[in-house]
Amino acid sequence: MNRVLFSHSYFMRFDPKQWATGQPYAPLGTLYAASLLRDNGYEVALFDTMFLDNPEKVNEKIKAMTPHFFVVYDDGFNYLTKMCLTNMREAAFHMCKIAKENGCVVIVSSSDSTDHYEQYLSEGADFVILGEAEHTLLELTNAISNQEIIFQNIQGLAYHENNCVIKTQHRSVIKNLDNLPLPAWDLVDIEPYKKMWMESCGYFSINIGTTRGCPFKCNWCAKPIYGNRYNSRSTENVVTELLYLKERFQFDHVWFCDDIFGLKPGWVQEFAILVNKADLRFKFKIQSRVDLLVQNDYIKALALAGCDNVWMGAESGSQKILDAMDKGTTVEQIETATQLLKENHIKPSFFIQFGYLGETKEDIELTIRMINRLLPYSIGISVSYPLPGTVFFEKVKASMHAKTNWTDSDELALMFSNTYQPEFYKQLHSYVHKTYRSHLAMAQIKTFFKQPLSVNLFNLKKALSIVYYAPASLLARFRIEHLQKA
Repeated sequence: MNRVLFSHSYFMRFDPKQWATGQPYAPLGTLYAASLLRDNGYEVALFDTMFLDNPEKVNEKIKAMTPHFFVVYDDGFNYLTKMCLTNMREAAFHMCKIAKENGCVVIVSSSDSTDHYEQYLSEGADFVILGEAEHTLLELTNAISNQEIIFQNIQGLAYHENNCVIKTQHRSVIKNLDNLPLPAWDLVDIEPYKKMWMESCGYFSINIGTTRGCPFKCNWCAKPIYGNRYNSRSTENVVTELLYLKERFQFDHVWFCDDIFGLKPGWVQEFAILVNKADLRFKFKIQSRVDLLVQNDYIKALALAGCDNVWMGAESGSQKILDAMDKGTTVEQIETATQLLKENHIKPSFFIQFGYLGETKEDIELTIRMINRLLPYSIGISVSYPLPGTVFFEKVKASMHAKTNWTDSDELALMFSNTYQPEFYKQLHSYVHKTYRSHLAMAQIKTFFKQPLSVNLFNLKKALSIVYYAPASLLARFRIEHLQKA
């Protein structure tokens, strides 16, 4: 029986912000691929890098298992791997070289390797899988196991042949996701994940994907794996996995890691019915679009199913910038969706993006005012990040700096020439968070006057935080105004 050692390149310790946050999720895409190969007769194992501090440690695992294939298969469901961080890229290269030295056939699948396959091939990979990888991986390992030496008929591959890079025909994405086996969750040592979650948050969250892809065309969004196709698992298939994971791991919370949760008409309503029928009790968070959230009964169905938090791609409070991004949404929809979520006791959270082409001081102010007016539960702030294959990348590539990827997820470097210098956007990140916290504290103080019985220790601390955040936001404001003039 051929042995396959799976790994991924996300070392959480190499990402200081995420390590401090303490919310790890298992490499879901890796587990899907491992499950498919195991169902087709391969002996599989997982070298989980999540909590490790050195890619050299793969050497011990390879020597113990002596696998025929070493597969670096990154999680295409996680935005941290889709960001293509250089810390993780270097770790992948290191593991590939070690596996190659140990006689393994080295195969890589990731967003980064799809965009930079020639670089991965020069750093130790024998094959790079382009796009959605499960079926390509199975065909490739079967061909090699059968001692075939011609691979041009396998769709979705890049490899070296006669000192040339061969890139085969594109592979279509999987349409019926229910045909895939459930992820190989038994390969994961879940205890370190659970321990870190309990220590950082007091509950345990697990990740599940219900869909693949996104049909919308925001022009800064890279889609090297699934493209613009959108395919969904059935509600029955998802609930089957939930029941299995609840029994096996006793999770408290789920992150449905889809780019867009429940876009298929009627899916969320049907899901809510099945979750309640199965007597599943858990909270969950999702990612969604504001134009979807304002549709009839969508939010009510989310609440019925147990949704606790919705991260929406608000991006900007300037309609001019939303239109420039080809976002296809409006500021009014952001406001309506936020209000509806709060009315249904679901926390609205905003993804915000600064630094898009053409963004002015006035556009930035509109975004800050929107945040402080709507007061979402949480905000995630980034700067525009050009990735290959996007319209945005093509627009800015002539003005891009030598650095083309962040080292870790907290770097926030602006990698192209824009209205302001990179240091301005770093300070803006700090200011927006501080003024947002200051407005949250003031809102809590107002609530105390209106509802004195609502006072508890948590809310009191939030209100008292104004003592720090009010002056801190003023100081940060002074700094960004200084940088605007520089």
